[in-house]
Amino acid sequence: MDEEDTVKVTSGESQTAQAPLDIQLIGNVGNPDNYNYICEWRIWSTKDNGSEENPLVTRFEENTTYTLTKSGGYGIKLYITFSLDGDTIEYESEPINIVISESKLVCPDGFSPNNDSINDTYRITAQSIVKLDAKLSNRWGEKLHTATLATAKHVEGEPNKLVLWDGKHNGNVVSDGVYILRLDAEGSDGIKYKIKKSISVMTKFHEGTETDSGGGSSG
Repeated sequence: MDEEDTVKVTSGESQTAQAPLDIQLIGNVGNPDNYNYICEWRIWSTKDNGSEENPLVTRFEENTTYTLTKSGGYGIKLYITFSLDGDTIEYESEPINIVISESKLVCPDGFSPNNDSINDTYRITAQSIVKLDAKLSNRWGEKLHTATLATAKHVEGEPNKLVLWDGKHNGNVVSDGVYILRLDAEGSDGIKYKIKKSISVMTKFHEGTETDSGGGSSG
C-alpha cells in the first residue's frame, strides 16, 4: 500500500501505510441464487473511541474508492443485505484495519548529479506528507526548479523517498556550488513544515552516499 505498489488486503487483515493512501474497495459479491442485494461500506477512525456505528464515510456501492489523508487507525467493513421473495439475509465482513503513519520530513545537505549512480538526485525523506511545495533557486534568487507531490517522483523501492531535483536547469546540470531550497509542506498529522536551507551541488564527488544530516524544522 505504498505509492508505487498495489497491496491487496482482505477482511480480517491489517496494514500500515503512509498518507495520502488511495484505497479501492471491491465487494466481490458471490450471489448464486440471484438475490437482490445492497452493499454498504463503512470507514471509521479508531481515534477518540470512533466506531463503525459512527463512521467517517458510508458508501452504498459494491466497489468504491477513498483517500486516507490523516494519521491514525482506521477500520473498514462491508455490509451486504440480500433479499428475494420476502427472504432477507444479512452479511457482515471482518474488518480491515489500516494505520496511517505520522509524518516525517528530512532534507539532506546536498547531492552529486554526476551519473555515477550514487546520490545523483536530490532526495528527501517524506513520510505521510499530504501537501508539498518546493522551490530551488541559486544564491541570487533565480528560480531553477519547482516540485510538488504531483510532480516529484518516488525512489524505486523506497516509498518514503521523493526526488525533488535532478540538478538540471534548462536541460543542463548546474555548476557546483550552493543553492537555496524553500519548502512548505503539511503532514498527515497536521504538522506544518516550513524549511529554508542551503544545499550543495558537488558533481566532482564520486564516493559516499546520501546523508540526512540536514533535517527539516516544523512550525
